[in-house]
Amino acid sequence: MKIATWNVNGIRARAAQFCEWLERDRPDIVCLQELKAQVDQIPPPCAHADYHVYWHGLRAYSGVSLHVSKALGAAPPFSHPEFDMESRIVQAELGNLVVASVYVPNGGKDYPAKLAFMKKLAEWTKRLHGEGREIVLCGDINIARTELDVHPKERRPVIGQLPEERELFASLLGEYLVDVGRSLDPDNKDMFSWWAPWRNMRQRNIGWRLDYVLASPSVAARATSCPVLKDVGTSDHAPVLMTTK
Repeated sequence: MKIATWNVNGIRARAAQFCEWLERDRPDIVCLQELKAQVDQIPPPCAHADYHVYWHGLRAYSGVSLHVSKALGAAPPFSHPEFDMESRIVQAELGNLVVASVYVPNGGKDYPAKLAFMKKLAEWTKRLHGEGREIVLCGDINIARTELDVHPKERRPVIGQLPEERELFASLLGEYLVDVGRSLDPDNKDMFSWWAPWRNMRQRNIGWRLDYVLASPSVAARATSCPVLKDVGTSDHAPVLMTTK
């Protein structure tokens, strides 16, 4: 199975690139973030005929979606945890597996709201784990988990790298989730998935790792790869694609 996540930074601007990527890599499940569009503004080709699709967006701001291949069966139930705000999380239930697309607030305008969202996200994960569910949480967490996840030229005490944020990330993982990319490649210094859109930061590969596939240990144990697809699209983020046995 292939499960992917991508912050498209505007689905209308990235519609053609999204369709091209779907045709190229054919993920079974796709999680998108930062749609910046209401449902009626989504370009029709993005509702690919081979996928059950759920859009959850706002005009010009935030927004997430989930795309589940019809080859996996009937359309799954889509829903939102009670702590959803600003169209930031949607989940799908595929039997015992819960897959969620999440876009954590960056904290620049309301840092306490970011911390509160992370705490509730961790509580939700713990509750699902306690119910015996398998979980795959994909998206833009807006936190560089460790120093290794930030280019040396970008390391500084700013939002996205603060100790309390990293502690909340650790709480989110707990005993319930595995950072799949890092578990497969623990020493990789080049897993950046976001680059500031100035001074050719992407071309110079001076970036941060903000986009993750987090999975229950039982799912992570089956993962064979989880690369950042740096050749895809013109968003300031690149997709991440987990493949499992």
